[in-house]
Amino acid sequence: MPEGDTIFRTAASIRKWMGGRVVTSAQSVLPQLCIDRLTGRTFDAVDAVGKHLLMTFDGSPRLILRTHMRMTGSWHVYSAADTWRRPRRQARLIIEAGDRLAVCFNAPIIDLLTEAHDAIGHLGPDILADPFEVARAVQRARSRGDKGLRALGEVLLDQRIVAGIGNIYRCESLFVQGLSPWTPVGAIDDLTLTNLLLAAEQLMKANLGTPVARTFGVDPHGPTGGLGVTWVYRRAGKPCVTCATLIANKAQGDQARMAYWCPTCQPVRSLP
Repeated sequence: MPEGDTIFRTAASIRKWMGGRVVTSAQSVLPQLCIDRLTGRTFDAVDAVGKHLLMTFDGSPRLILRTHMRMTGSWHVYSAADTWRRPRRQARLIIEAGDRLAVCFNAPIIDLLTEAHDAIGHLGPDILADPFEVARAVQRARSRGDKGLRALGEVLLDQRIVAGIGNIYRCESLFVQGLSPWTPVGAIDDLTLTNLLLAAEQLMKANLGTPVARTFGVDPHGPTGGLGVTWVYRRAGKPCVTCATLIANKAQGDQARMAYWCPTCQPVRSLP
């Protein structure tokens, strides 16, 4: 599933190539969208909010196109003469603006709205917002009504608490802070939780200018390494870069997302 940094880069690309252009044609395989309503409207804004991409078009009323990529979706921008990198049969939405096309492939969630709040109002603070409202994220984590029993690995992926963190940054930020994904949120104080969220923010913002293969490095306290290097994510059975303990992995939460961690560097803490 694309994480917040991927959606941020996608928004920047679409904004660069389509921003300010007038839609000359709009097509979709979803007739209920009535996507032809975009024709003649101007790309006013393209924004990333957590894992949601919002495109705003002028007019009365303004229309907001929301997409969520889940595990399969992506946006591409082409010139009219370009060869598409995916087959046309996978295109769910095609927006033309003169000689430029924005094509949405395989996204499972596409809405055309007049008010975005109904679709994203449940989200917690966007981790890539400037500034990131970390205190509000901490407060939301404390007010879920779970008596502090919910595991940190689940808390970080809950978009109602903080929007934009996915499995990679969940695993890597927990490692940097020496916290097990299985530690209950009630077992750590607000400062520790704040530092964990800020670590995720720092890692993600450090990768906004990189290609898809993200940079993490091999030493959480030293200089970063090459592209694609992670400390624990997808390193199950390999030695920890800090202590040589074999990295563990196990499905976690209702969605059974795979957590990766070092049992030695990230011991489980108990509730007081």
